[in-house]
Amino acid sequence: MTDPFVIVGGDAAGMSAASKAKREAPDRDVLVFEKGEWVSYAGCGMPYYIKGDVENLEDLVSVTPEEFREQRDVDLRTGHEVVAIDPEAKTVTVEADGERFEQSYGDLLIGTGARAIVPPFDGIDLEGVFTLRSMDQADAIEDYVSDHEPATAAIVGGGYVGVEMAEALDERGVDVSIFEMLPQTLQPFGEETAQVVEEHLREQGVDLHLETAVQGFAGSDHVEAVEVEDDSVSADLVIVGVGVAPNVELAEEAGIEIGETGAIATDEYGRTNYENVYAAGDCAEVENVVTGEPDHVPLALTANRAGRAIGSTVSGEPTETGGTAGTAIVKAFELGAARTGVIDDERAREAGFDPVSVTIDTETRPHYYPGATELTVTLVADRESNRVLGAGLVGPEGTKRIDTVATAVTSGLTVTELQNLDLAYAPPFSPVWDPILTAAKVLSGRLE
Repeated sequence: MTDPFVIVGGDAAGMSAASKAKREAPDRDVLVFEKGEWVSYAGCGMPYYIKGDVENLEDLVSVTPEEFREQRDVDLRTGHEVVAIDPEAKTVTVEADGERFEQSYGDLLIGTGARAIVPPFDGIDLEGVFTLRSMDQADAIEDYVSDHEPATAAIVGGGYVGVEMAEALDERGVDVSIFEMLPQTLQPFGEETAQVVEEHLREQGVDLHLETAVQGFAGSDHVEAVEVEDDSVSADLVIVGVGVAPNVELAEEAGIEIGETGAIATDEYGRTNYENVYAAGDCAEVENVVTGEPDHVPLALTANRAGRAIGSTVSGEPTETGGTAGTAIVKAFELGAARTGVIDDERAREAGFDPVSVTIDTETRPHYYPGATELTVTLVADRESNRVLGAGLVGPEGTKRIDTVATAVTSGLTVTELQNLDLAYAPPFSPVWDPILTAAKVLSGRLE
């Protein structure tokens, strides 16, 4: 009998791989070791649980452990931590209930995810200071807000977590301050998009502290203030959201290659430098479709897609995991902000491009049709090849149009080819010239 397909980690990449492998090869044993109790959950929904839009934490679970075991015939073992990998012997060492055992594998997928970065701030261990990366952390924050009813909150970091948690806590009646050491929030979205978001955050009552480095937190038993240079700002609750780091220690100790981004190096099939050992999800690198270089983009679709592809590969149908354009979208109160590809001039130049960009403000529907709102579109292309490199969108509606540009970026379309796409038109949905097409027209003129 074929040795089992063993998976380390039971979230997006791991459970997608397990489900696909079991469908393709139902007679093969598929074992998943997950050190926690939660599997297959929507981490992106956690701020909306804290906000109150999602009633129960369990509603974020896509497929329960029982459904994996009983309906999909996956041998899922929660509370089991893989503590060592031996690629030569093709075994993993597992700890559970104080006991250790070894498990052999035919194929191994490392899906250990990523963890929230916790800077060594003074006062980081005070009650009321949290990160938000796991379901248990989301539950702890919700409990704290409910039990303590904080009046003020400080969010350290102006990325996805910072912006979404600002809205969530504002909805709970908390006065929110965001501290960002960089000159702008939402750094990967581009300056033009960030400026619109920042203006809107201020309109909603969020106190922005840009280019402000946090020194630490003050308080006796629980947090009372955030310390910055020459100042102290009141905070009954702190969320630290300064980014994530891939969990690669287990792989690194086994001699599995770590890439230049700090995540596990993989090829187009998710394979590592050891035969029959794969990696996917937030712990692994993927190829950036614009630059062709390894990238670390910890997003849900990237993880699910790569896991599914690996499940197919280990079942006998080699399937590429697909690259990434870094496509993302975030809600900031009444605005949506979205991005794809390479927007930043410096990064584009480092990749060998000569970037040219335009930013336009245009309406999402014809002027005569009710409900039209303004959409800001930034579109970037390479001067020499005219290839579309990326885009940023921000507005009250229409930001899902980023998918059109993501398709263009992934397909290597030129600005002219993007401009000539046959996009749907009807007054309730779009003007004749969709905002993306209008931006492409303007950029085409700039390139000429």
